[in-house]
Amino acid sequence: MSAVLFVDNLGLKEELIKKACSLAFKAHKSPEKSYLSEKIKISSEPILFISFPGLWDHTKWFSKKPFGVTKIDLNLFPSLRSVGNDEAALVNEAFLLRFQNILDNSSLKFEVNKAMEEGKQIVFTGHSCGAAVAILATLWALEVYLNPNKNHKPPLCVTFGSPLIGNHIFSHATKRENWSNHFIHFVMRFDIVPRIFLAPYSSIEQLFSSILQYFNPKFKPSTQDSTRRGTSTCDFYSTVMRNTATVASHAACNLMGSSNLLLETVTNFVDLSPYRPFGTYIFCNGHGQMIVVKNSDAVLQLLFHTAQLRDLAELSEVANKSILEHLVYEVEMKDSFEMLNVVYLNQLEELPLSSDGSNSDIGTIGTALNGLGLSTRARLCLRAAGMLEKQKKKNEEKIDKEKALGSMKELEEYKATCEIQKGYYDAFKVQKETRDFQANVKRLVLAGIWDEIIEMLKRYELPDEFEGNSEWVNLGTSFRRLVEPLDIANYYRHLKNEDTGPYMVKARPKRYRYTQRWVEHANRIPIGASSESTFLAEVEELWSWSNNKKPFEDIKEKVVKLEHDIKKWVEKGEITRDVFLKDSTFVKWWETLPEQHKAISCIATFIGNQ
Repeated sequence: MSAVLFVDNLGLKEELIKKACSLAFKAHKSPEKSYLSEKIKISSEPILFISFPGLWDHTKWFSKKPFGVTKIDLNLFPSLRSVGNDEAALVNEAFLLRFQNILDNSSLKFEVNKAMEEGKQIVFTGHSCGAAVAILATLWALEVYLNPNKNHKPPLCVTFGSPLIGNHIFSHATKRENWSNHFIHFVMRFDIVPRIFLAPYSSIEQLFSSILQYFNPKFKPSTQDSTRRGTSTCDFYSTVMRNTATVASHAACNLMGSSNLLLETVTNFVDLSPYRPFGTYIFCNGHGQMIVVKNSDAVLQLLFHTAQLRDLAELSEVANKSILEHLVYEVEMKDSFEMLNVVYLNQLEELPLSSDGSNSDIGTIGTALNGLGLSTRARLCLRAAGMLEKQKKKNEEKIDKEKALGSMKELEEYKATCEIQKGYYDAFKVQKETRDFQANVKRLVLAGIWDEIIEMLKRYELPDEFEGNSEWVNLGTSFRRLVEPLDIANYYRHLKNEDTGPYMVKARPKRYRYTQRWVEHANRIPIGASSESTFLAEVEELWSWSNNKKPFEDIKEKVVKLEHDIKKWVEKGEITRDVFLKDSTFVKWWETLPEQHKAISCIATFIGNQ
């Protein structure tokens, strides 16, 4: 493969990767500094490199048992969540705290902002746990400088021997935001560090501090240390890989849609690591070949299968490699770029199964799989990862979008006729005419289609990009604005007991909660800011409050806010003026408000003009 093709596929120049590696190891040797920065030109393009050092105190890796994770700070990383499911990512707490400390107590913000405003390319890099900080810095920069209202050059992150830093939502969210390609992770075949967090801290606690010192550039081993190293590395490698095997096997069963009773029994008693890979991984086999993988499920399988023992007699040799390979990335980059033997594992579902030359196991892909020592079972797991990705796309294709659009068109026509007379909401609420019944049928048809979509999203059975797809965001918003008022009308038409509770608390379906979150996230507006489809539910509750003879002063603040929101939504065309018809629910409620308040209301002119 030529250097040009390598650049075209990854979007990275060879010189950039080499420089990133060099600076990552320069920082590795300077742990007393928060970070290093250096400006250079590559092919006449100005680039700012920022590299972070590793630290060798175990408390800088694990903050607590069992896995040292915490919920991500959504104020700092608002995109790192499942939008519809409203589930925040889990992140390594020690790494997060270290990044926050650097952000608050160094000139990092200033340097990044200056480079962004000057249109420079920024490359964050690091080795070992310095790579973890580089990842968080890149995500922060993407959040701040690459939102829909800004047009800066996206930062890149190039890491070497990085540990995993968070759970599956990192992969899910970065794919949804189209950020995944900005993260390139180089991993040596046997390097133990990318696998460490697949083991609970309690299983490696006694050995971890001593193992970290082998990576410390200032560590000078004594003769006694050298003697102990063989035993400790074997024990450490065996423990980490045993846990990696459990996590990978459990994930493989899920990929293949089967259940392993033994594994299910084990997971009832043993917490599995939540950590998962994300971004593009480049596995270096130690012989100058680089294997590129973008499927995060496949990467997890490779983290186990590429480093497992073929024979127990290899334990000492492989365990030693698992430590040494963490420190040889500079040499490996030099050798790999001299050979430029790069293989892309893209069509995973079509990978050859045999490793002995049969079953079409020929060509560069077969050679690469053999070079990584992948067994038939490993290849089956990779195939399953590819098939799952393909199945998610098929699930999206099976959604009956045409049926949904057809039903929405008929409801639009129904709404247009209602707006002339009684109003959309109130006509549906009284259910006096045949067309009202037919509209209810269409409402239920659409509910079924969207409920199916939401169930697939809850199970992560649709592509990760789905909730960020502007076509689906816009369709979901149109559906919500058109149909939710009918759900609200239906709820309050049948409401017999006020103790049943408000619609927003007791009855609002997930299909509306999800689609509202989509548009709020896409537009980077506060949660709840796009609640135009539910304002009549609030009106119904405020009217109930008034009917119960509650003082106006108790609800005045809510009323004023609602009126200002309604004014904004009407002016933006997000709700229609039929709500202001003389006998509408809204106007009947508004007329019960004190005259003094109505005289100064910001929506008084809307009502008077109907």
